[in-house]
Amino acid sequence: MKLKIGYLYSDLLEVYSDRGNVTVLQKRAEWRGIEVEVDRITIGDNADLTDYDLLFSGGGEDREQLLVAEDLLRKRESLFKAVESGTVILTICGSYQLLGHYFETIGGNRIEGVGLLDLYTIGGKKRLVGNAVGKLDFLGSDLTLVGYENHSGRTYLGPGVTPLAQVVAGFGNNGEDGQEGVAQGNVFGTYLHGPLLSKNPVFADHLLTMALARRTENPRLQPLDDSWELRAHDYVVKQFMQTGRR
Repeated sequence: MKLKIGYLYSDLLEVYSDRGNVTVLQKRAEWRGIEVEVDRITIGDNADLTDYDLLFSGGGEDREQLLVAEDLLRKRESLFKAVESGTVILTICGSYQLLGHYFETIGGNRIEGVGLLDLYTIGGKKRLVGNAVGKLDFLGSDLTLVGYENHSGRTYLGPGVTPLAQVVAGFGNNGEDGQEGVAQGNVFGTYLHGPLLSKNPVFADHLLTMALARRTENPRLQPLDDSWELRAHDYVVKQFMQTGRR
C-alpha cells in the first residue's frame, strides 16, 4: 500500500518545527510497512491536489502568509475537489487561518482566505503564547491534545463548523470561547505547534487511518510502541492542565 502526502508551502510556512508533523506521519506509516511519497508543493506549482491522500501546511509570518494566500486562491478549485475526494487536510496556525473567509491583520489589512470553512480571523495586539492542552471531542473518549501556541490572530468559528478540542489550559482559537482549532469532516486546523503530532500519536494515527481510507476499505493500523510519545504528552498535561485557561 502507498500513501501520498502533499506538503504545501514548506519553504514559506514552517515555524516551531511544523515540518516535523510530516516526518511523524511518514515514519508512523513506514513502521507499519506502508510506502510513503512526500511531495513539496509551493507557489506557482500546478499540482492536482486530488492526487494526495493527505495535505499538510504549517504556520508562518504575515508576509509569507500573504504570499501563500494569493497562491492558495489560485489552487482553490483543486483544494475543494481534493476535500470532496476524501483527501485529509491538516493545517497549523497561519495556514489554518487561510482555510476561512479572511484574516484581518492588526493594521487593518484583510487577507482573503479560500472559504473552505466557516471561520474568520482578526489580529490582536497581545500574542497568545504558551503550552496548551485541549480535550478532543470527536474520537469517542477523554483524549487530550497538547502543543505550543504562539499567535496574535483570534479565530472565530461560524455555526457550520466544530472545534477540534475544548481548551483545558492555554488560549485556543481566541482566548475567549474555550475552543481550539477546527475539525470538519476530513479537514483539520489548529494553533498547536511543537510539532503537534509527535506528542499526540493517537491523533496522528487518526489522520493516517482517514487518509488510508482513500486506498483501502476499513484500514487498520498495527499498534506501535508509543511509550515515549505518551510520556511527553502526559508531562505537558501534568504541567499545564492544572493552570486552567489563562
